Amino acid sequence: MKTLYIIRHAKSSWDNPDLSDFERPLNNRGEKDAPRMGKRLKERRVTPDVMLSSPATRALVTCQQIAKVLGFSEDKIKTDRRLYHASDDQILKVIQELKDSPRDSEEIVMIFGHNPGLTEFANALLNEELENIPTCGVVAATLNINEWKNAHFGCGEMAFFDYPKRKRK
Repeated sequence: MKTLYIIRHAKSSWDNPDLSDFERPLNNRGEKDAPRMGKRLKERRVTPDVMLSSPATRALVTCQQIAKVLGFSEDKIKTDRRLYHASDDQILKVIQELKDSPRDSEEIVMIFGHNPGLTEFANALLNEELENIPTCGVVAATLNINEWKNAHFGCGEMAFFDYPKRKRK
């Protein structure tokens, strides 16, 4: 059994028209939402083994801020250019290429990326019909596989779906 957290980058800024899409930073709301969602994950006792992000500024900073809250060393964060505006098929390929830890068949991986690919990927992986993963939204999935290379659409089940504007009980 594997656990995968699918996380969309926090809200980004459009203030500087000279920046490329790849370089856009988080805006004020994004800067607040990323640690807030990290705290919610920490309250759920989430301890990732791998954090993998699109190298785009807004995704990587979201990843770094959540890592800080979770106590995950920033120098262990991995980036993969293929996650930048990836399709659902491309995200699946990245997941299938993850290396399995020889010591642990129940690895926990977090991926950080962009819509629409992330929402499409989550829906295909989990046979769900989420309309949209909002900025800094988290879809937690348990995958009925023992090795990442065996990941396929339909192999997972949603454990929870959370996002900054969701009312908490």
